[in-house]
Amino acid sequence: MIEAELRARLARPVAVAERRDIADSTAQGLAAAVLVPIILDPSPRILLTKRATHLRHHAGQVSFPGGRIDAQDASPEAAALREAWEEIAMPAGAVDLIGRLSNIETGTGFLVTPVIGLLAPGVPLHPAAEEVAEILTLPLSVLLDPEQPKRQRMKLKTGDWRDIWVWPHDDHYIWGATAAILLDLAQRLRDHA
Repeated sequence: MIEAELRARLARPVAVAERRDIADSTAQGLAAAVLVPIILDPSPRILLTKRATHLRHHAGQVSFPGGRIDAQDASPEAAALREAWEEIAMPAGAVDLIGRLSNIETGTGFLVTPVIGLLAPGVPLHPAAEEVAEILTLPLSVLLDPEQPKRQRMKLKTGDWRDIWVWPHDDHYIWGATAAILLDLAQRLRDHA
């Protein structure tokens, strides 16, 4: 998929993705933003991180670079770029922001704004060990597969069981808010194929 086609597909509106695996409206609504970086290789890839295991929220989970929107952040986009710099040393000037996906609530009380950004291949990235255990990618082609993602039953820390979305990856388990954001992105890409 070439850059122009990607921009065209993501510029159009889409219905909100099903969110049964995201917390109900009891979330406190702490404002957060994540960057959804798409690396523009000949076969585009989505950049993800694996969070450090000692973190208080979402420890060890696969996520997008991002975090709370601070008072000094002018917008969710500014917060997403700041967090990407802090977490993986992604220079803001290397990212071409092209839009947002639907806001989602997480089970830990965050209201997350996903911001889509295009990234040229070869930008050197370095995980901040205090926040990120690993940088990984997921082929964009996985999002175009109508058989993905899969629903899976998972036992939560509370002891409750919930059906969640899970995206395939050779080495990692992609679920929760990250899976919901990927589903939203996938629907935008599929609906305008």
